Amino acid sequence: MLFLIVTFVLCVPLVLFALSNTGTVRLGLWPTDYGVDVPLSLAILVAMAIAFLLGAFLVWMSALAQRLRARRAERTVRLLEAQVEDLKARTAAPASLPPAA
Repeated sequence: MLFLIVTFVLCVPLVLFALSNTGTVRLGLWPTDYGVDVPLSLAILVAMAIAFLLGAFLVWMSALAQRLRARRAERTVRLLEAQVEDLKARTAAPASLPPAA
């Protein structure tokens, strides 16, 4: 139910924006004469979506180094904990001393 409420709250402004910007604009590819006429709202919303996805990708890439560092640190912690357990086992085991003569 919460998902539907959030979706509704996010979609209403987008629909109102699209309905209020119905004019057409010509989008062209600069070095060529290729162009296409699209509604202004579609051009703006697509540009915003591309910018959002590009930003999300950049944030994901910057967090990648931190995730790799965290995995390396977890691996080191596991190795050190295993060494501590091994040392505890060695010190807890009774040492065999040769019989006194």
